[in-house]
Amino acid sequence: MASHRKLRVAAVVCVVAVVTGPAPVAAWAATGGAATTGAAAAAPSVSAPSPDPFSGLTADEIGDRAVTATQSATSLRMTGRVVTEGQPLDIDFAVNDRDECTGVMKIKGGTAELRKIDRITYMKGDEPFWRVSMASQGVPDAQIDATIELVKGRWLKIAPGQAGSADLSGVCDLKSLLADLGDDKEERRGLTRGPDSEVDGTPVANLVKKKTDGETTTVSVSQEGKPYILKMVKAGGEEPGEIQLSDYDKPVRVVIPPAAETVDLSKLDRGTPA
Repeated sequence: MASHRKLRVAAVVCVVAVVTGPAPVAAWAATGGAATTGAAAAAPSVSAPSPDPFSGLTADEIGDRAVTATQSATSLRMTGRVVTEGQPLDIDFAVNDRDECTGVMKIKGGTAELRKIDRITYMKGDEPFWRVSMASQGVPDAQIDATIELVKGRWLKIAPGQAGSADLSGVCDLKSLLADLGDDKEERRGLTRGPDSEVDGTPVANLVKKKTDGETTTVSVSQEGKPYILKMVKAGGEEPGEIQLSDYDKPVRVVIPPAAETVDLSKLDRGTPA
């Protein structure tokens, strides 16, 4: 059996490598505004509400309003699949502006749950998730086996100041995630307004941008209430995928795992039992 410290290091390496996955999701979404998949693009168009809330605005101006509204959200739910660094990543996360979140991610057949509340991050993965995560970081097989035995059926508990905590800090930071949407204003220029459609029954204006490399990006903006972004999808290119945003400004309920089901990394660091 590896030492407590070696197990702790292996676990933290794994957590940092995988939990930072949702951060690229924001960067992915920001690179083109967003896009509709082939299925969404093929969906029948619907008439805009009368009067059209975006009447007289250019597609770029609608995009600016959508970014401003979305960045003002106090909470939201983010679901879908994206490709980052060649790997498909499925996510379902609810995040608020108090650095709290709860959700699930899936990659290469593995699944992990993530929760953050009171500045503490909790993560629980199944065996395939941990194996894929650690193997991708070059962790030796013997150390992978020992770490999986340690965390099997339990939550990793990571507090501020511990190894890896700084890398995890942005995962549930709503403001930071949404800030990426407005980082490069010029990247959002050159949009056109495609046929209107619906996202879960809500009428939306679809803003489309086509790049010379064949990548098409579209953002679906709500035509009811605030002009929130409701769907972002990329078709073509190296990082296709679709993200849907919902549950804007709704409470995010994060349940703290029972102490008996956690592995306290701070105790492991001191060489005491978990």
